Amino acid sequence: MESRWRTLLRRLKRFERREVRELRNWLRQTRNLVHLSILLLVPLVIGFVTLLTNTLSALSFLLFPPLASGAYTLFANPEGEYASPLRFVGGLTAGAVCGWVALLVAGTVYTVESGEINAVGAALSVFLTGAVTWGLDIEEPAAFSTALLTLFVSAQIESPGVYVLSIAVSSGLVAAAFLGWRSAVYERRARYLYESTRGDDHVLVPMRGETAPETAMLGARLAAAHRAGKVVLLDVVEDEQRARAEWSLLREHGDVRLAGGGPTDGEALDRSGRDALDTLGGPAASEAVSELEREASRIETQVGVPCEVVVAANGTTPAASTVLKTAREANCDLIATPYETEHGSVSGFVRGLFRGDVDAIVHRSCDGATDWKRILVPVRGPSGVAHSMLDFALRLAGRTGEVSVATCISSPKRRRQAEAMLADLVETFDGNIETRVSEASIGRFLTDHTGEYDLVLLGASQDRSAASRFVSPPTFERIDSDTIDADVAIVDRH
Repeated sequence: MESRWRTLLRRLKRFERREVRELRNWLRQTRNLVHLSILLLVPLVIGFVTLLTNTLSALSFLLFPPLASGAYTLFANPEGEYASPLRFVGGLTAGAVCGWVALLVAGTVYTVESGEINAVGAALSVFLTGAVTWGLDIEEPAAFSTALLTLFVSAQIESPGVYVLSIAVSSGLVAAAFLGWRSAVYERRARYLYESTRGDDHVLVPMRGETAPETAMLGARLAAAHRAGKVVLLDVVEDEQRARAEWSLLREHGDVRLAGGGPTDGEALDRSGRDALDTLGGPAASEAVSELEREASRIETQVGVPCEVVVAANGTTPAASTVLKTAREANCDLIATPYETEHGSVSGFVRGLFRGDVDAIVHRSCDGATDWKRILVPVRGPSGVAHSMLDFALRLAGRTGEVSVATCISSPKRRRQAEAMLADLVETFDGNIETRVSEASIGRFLTDHTGEYDLVLLGASQDRSAASRFVSPPTFERIDSDTIDADVAIVDRH
């Protein structure tokens, strides 16, 4: 019975995580976030203003039509022309003042019966509102509402001065709420929706294959973008004796700071390491240690980021599991590894990293480049992986580089939607970012344009369902790497 409850609890937790992930993906579209904020926040603000103005019950209805429409204008387009609290408060108040002035002037030249609205005053209030808001550059559509409603107030309750004051105070409250929402939620949406507080500044680099030095430099440049950044070079060996031998040599040289995974007692380390060196002959371990030291020294000299070395014994454990375990023990939040293939497809080692719980970036070096200033980021939508790829691209490009974010569409009718999606994605970043929309397929687009760039960042698509990946495989699996004349990096975010 207890096991059934545990099974049910696990299923409920998996369902909850899936629902939370889907909600977050939905909110990552800026339009959805804005509309949800309007739906939830604007009614609360209007309700609060109503509560404060209940002492003037006769005015409550007259306040809210321009206030509600103006509030919607503010929240609906937080970066737009009318998303200015000063324009909002000044426009509504100026409209009310213009209506009041027009009423006073019109009353001297044209009189009406009690309860009627002065037609001359209505025309004059609209004219004055247009002239004043235009001249002061505080044009606000809802200002015309407040101007005309001033005439209605005078016709009904004869207190236009109180109405003008109420407009100024209530619009100020709405503007304050908008400022708080924009600074605390909208402008920080990347932190909440994309989990950008995770720095990815401690980078573990498994030194595998011939292009490991280039990948290590990629990891170093990513880490160097943060003050707390560091690089950990990992050498995975097959048996513990070899690991002890390399640890012993590294300790004797003393020029590389050690981290995690090795023996802790110095005397036992030296003795066991020398025994291992005698058993294994020594040359292979010595050569491996020399390469690690040279690479660590090169990274620290050229990039200026601290570099550590770890040696881990693999044994019968899959290499990916060993790397993931070492990353957790070394407090690394990103794994940068060289690209590997098996039988014409991505290797089991790389797939094992993708299935792990640590962020990973898989780098395929094209011509040995170690500096990337022109970077292309193809995206499907505003996902967490897309955000991470742009973050990585800006780190690598630096202040002098160029980053292009692109998306491919199947029909010209979708161009405007695609452009809006890219604009929403890039506005959360500070940097030189170009947006591109292409009607070509992603494969054709990459073939035609990658020659213009040093590096292409692609998503691993692990956030998609298995069925979705089966119907439409990830881009990095569909493209022909021989036709891509640039380095490629595959980003997997957890």
